[in-house]
Amino acid sequence: MKKKQMIFGWGALLLLVFSLSAAAAAQAPAKKDILNAARNYRISNEHAIMQEYFDLLSIPNVSADRVNIRKNAEYIKMMMEKRGIQARVMETAGNPVVYGEILVPGAEQTLLFYVHYDGQPVDPSKWIDTKPFTPILRPGKLMAGGNEPKPVPIPPDDLSFNVDWRIYARGVSDDKAPLMAMMAALDGLRQAGISHRNNIKFILEGEEEAGSTNLGPFLQKHRDLLKADVLFMCDGPAYYSGDPTIFFGVRGITSIEIMVYGPNTSLHSGHYGNWAPNPGMRLSKLLASMKDDTGRVVIDGFYDTVVPLTVREKDAVRAVPDYEGDIKDNYGFIHTEGGGMTLMEAIQLPSLNINGLLSGWIGDQSRTIVPYSAAASIDIRLVKGCDPAYMRQCLIDHVKKQGYFVVSGEPDHRTRMAHPFLARIDNKESGYGAYRTSMDTPVARRLAAALRDYYEFNPVFLPTLGGSLPIYLFDEALGIPVIGISIVNHDNNQHQPNENLRIGNLWSGIETFAAVFLMESDR
Repeated sequence: MKKKQMIFGWGALLLLVFSLSAAAAAQAPAKKDILNAARNYRISNEHAIMQEYFDLLSIPNVSADRVNIRKNAEYIKMMMEKRGIQARVMETAGNPVVYGEILVPGAEQTLLFYVHYDGQPVDPSKWIDTKPFTPILRPGKLMAGGNEPKPVPIPPDDLSFNVDWRIYARGVSDDKAPLMAMMAALDGLRQAGISHRNNIKFILEGEEEAGSTNLGPFLQKHRDLLKADVLFMCDGPAYYSGDPTIFFGVRGITSIEIMVYGPNTSLHSGHYGNWAPNPGMRLSKLLASMKDDTGRVVIDGFYDTVVPLTVREKDAVRAVPDYEGDIKDNYGFIHTEGGGMTLMEAIQLPSLNINGLLSGWIGDQSRTIVPYSAAASIDIRLVKGCDPAYMRQCLIDHVKKQGYFVVSGEPDHRTRMAHPFLARIDNKESGYGAYRTSMDTPVARRLAAALRDYYEFNPVFLPTLGGSLPIYLFDEALGIPVIGISIVNHDNNQHQPNENLRIGNLWSGIETFAAVFLMESDR
């Protein structure tokens, strides 16, 4: 990893940050006190922090596992109560929400923090040397396609954890890490005798990885309880430099599955090849028609509703340090899509991605047939201005323009005989829109000040994070600015087998949240 770099620019923001009043600065704990509170506590309690985290990670958290999801919720409630947080498990039509609060008499502002405690499904057979919910340590990143470095035992109590070691378990990065970092940060502030100046509220969701189906009604029902000045969305990977990463928006998402049909049963390729329609070939051609050679989507209307970046947002994208060479080397590819765009520029646009393809059999199961169907799973990542339903319709219209008759269910014999090109398109999920808040809001400037004063260098600011989060639901229900905080390593195998967390990212995350908890208001 490259040496940490300072990010300059944002001239107007810097002037505003350094114009904070002397009176406010005098009332705030000195930055060295905040740093020492978080860091000294962590240094003295690394093994206790790690033990508590391993206990949390040992509880299976797949969204569909209702029994263990509730065990997670009860354990998290207990973690909060240990820190003096007034906590409760609150019911929804699906998985419960864990809510907690620290209310301070005469508080200057109220900060609301979101984390989700559920995780993606697991395939234990793909996890190397461990099971998804049996946390282990490795002295570094697991090499792609291999099983090195091998797991190592927890060091003795008198030795510290190496910052470049990694914890492997489902949910360790996505998204239990911010929760553990926040709890340890509160411990550090309390041990140092540093008082809170802000009300702090927590909302932990148990269905984010399943589409946040019940979050919207919950937020609408409990708007008064969740009143705050700002919501911090604590999720996603930090930038590749490892510096504290603040994001002001996320992409939305919608998903579609396409199935193209051939004969009503697989046929012998010798007897029927070159004559019976091959759905694998047809689907390949159909998908290829959706992008040009640079990777730009050529579906009519795909980019028409995009809200352009502001000048400030464009400046922020240009100010992000260049790590693209490292990224390509790390993931083993040299050519990129986008016609020369940087990764950060590409993330600011909607994307069309093929998640998976299925037709016939391959490998040891390969057989000489004309398959009866071919299917593709597609996700469309959205940016501000893109409506999920509109984007899905653009794709459906494109399929029709390629000569396909589109159905929404399994076609019967009459339909098959009436249409030579037949495609079934199912919406995997309705999806949700993107969100982007202004980088010029007062709370954004105060957050920048808190982190800059605390760390003595500028965090990375991203107008939009690449992933998707249900921010739009909070925007609709609460109408407050939403800003994201990312602390985990970028190469954490999010949503994949062998998910991991670099220990140094957890330690720095503790310090990040200590600073955010104590950020000043403008009152």
